Amino acid sequence: MTTMTENASGLREFKMPDVGEGLTEAEILKWYVQPGDKVTDGQVVCEVETAKAAVELPIPYDGVVSELRFPEGTTVDVGQVIIAVDVSAGAAPAPAAPAAEQAPAAPAEAPAEEAQPEGRKPVLVGYGVAESSTKRRPRKGAGTPAQQGETLYAATAIQGELNGHGHGTAPAQQRPLAKPPVRKLAKDLGVDLATVTPSGPDGIITREDVHAAAAPAQAPAPLAAPAPAAVPQAPVQVQPQAPAPAASFDGARETRIPVKGVRKAIATAMVGSAFTAPHVTEFVTLDVTRTMRLVEELKQDKDMQGLRVNPLLLVAKALLVAIKRNPDVNASWDEANQEIVRKHYVNLGIAAATPRGLIVPNIKDAHSKTLPQLAESLGELVATAREGKTSPAAMQGGTVTITNVGVFGVDTGTPILNPGESAILAVGAIKPQPWVHKGKVKPRQVTTLALSFDHRLVDGELGSKVLADTAAVLEQPKRLITWA
Repeated sequence: MTTMTENASGLREFKMPDVGEGLTEAEILKWYVQPGDKVTDGQVVCEVETAKAAVELPIPYDGVVSELRFPEGTTVDVGQVIIAVDVSAGAAPAPAAPAAEQAPAAPAEAPAEEAQPEGRKPVLVGYGVAESSTKRRPRKGAGTPAQQGETLYAATAIQGELNGHGHGTAPAQQRPLAKPPVRKLAKDLGVDLATVTPSGPDGIITREDVHAAAAPAQAPAPLAAPAPAAVPQAPVQVQPQAPAPAASFDGARETRIPVKGVRKAIATAMVGSAFTAPHVTEFVTLDVTRTMRLVEELKQDKDMQGLRVNPLLLVAKALLVAIKRNPDVNASWDEANQEIVRKHYVNLGIAAATPRGLIVPNIKDAHSKTLPQLAESLGELVATAREGKTSPAAMQGGTVTITNVGVFGVDTGTPILNPGESAILAVGAIKPQPWVHKGKVKPRQVTTLALSFDHRLVDGELGSKVLADTAAVLEQPKRLITWA
């Protein structure tokens, strides 16, 4: 499908492209240009969010922006025109259109912020070079934290370097950090986010901050009447002011959030999985004291220096060993052809909670990686997911998944299969508990594993063996050597 059209007057219309994953729509998160701005071939003009990832769209020609067809926050179907550019010779910058889609302060700096590095190549499917389809423009992280905080999805990343679109521009008019539902709430309540004091991590504005900012604007109305009242009544009315935000919240008892983007994709996938694949979940509680000791030893190992070493790494390796011993579990169900497809590779999915919602990127060919290589891949996967830079390709082709619910202090769960996969392993919290060890009750590090599998292609015996072997490796890590 072509992503551009041109008329006789030299006006080119750029359409919402299919980023290569068969998606039908995308939401415009942010415009980096305004009508009247000059653009060059390969310059990023906007950021859009598909059901799988946030993607920057470059314009494939030089010219002057004539019109932005949709404002930020609009969901646009693939193939619809989103921007018009005048590419006629000697085109002069047109005056900015009055139909501004953003707040007037922020767009004024967008062109300066988005000056493109020389030699940038387009990354859209259909006209870009092959290698560009898997690489994104490097983020500029040399600015201040305020400049780096321009990208919403990096607000809760644990890494010190946050995503940003700043390019040396003064940070005086940076867009406040807030998630889309919070922005909608502020709009509904008439609250200017620029005036709100953030209380969330890394300066992100929360719902509570918006309600607190809205409360003073609503409070004077009821307090105006009792002003001339007798003095003894004053202390009585001062006390209820503490729960004022709650009173304001009662004024808007419900907030409706459109189902789109990642949340829509999650809902569709989970419903499809739950009502297509017959789920069976088995549990095992085990002593992982030796595994925890090994984790500490590996942190001091010179071959693991600079790598992410934690219990999840050894859980992943244990599951890979269990799959090698029971290869039939690594399969998928082909309903159309009525076939069971056995996979001779393992793309290990890791469920990651991000500001955009749950995503499941996977480590390609995890079965062939050494422990240091697996640690490196796991660290890159988690960091990329938390920064909101996971590509759609990274979430395709998974075979088996791990979800670590233990990080939330949860003992275990009954995870739902990722569509197209045969099994998912939930890892619970590791806690000191009384345990019979060598005939005596001692405090040991204990956890619970839960394995859900598709009963159409995984029988109870096979599922039980995979879970038991995974637990056996974690109880006796030396089996990583003897069984591998």
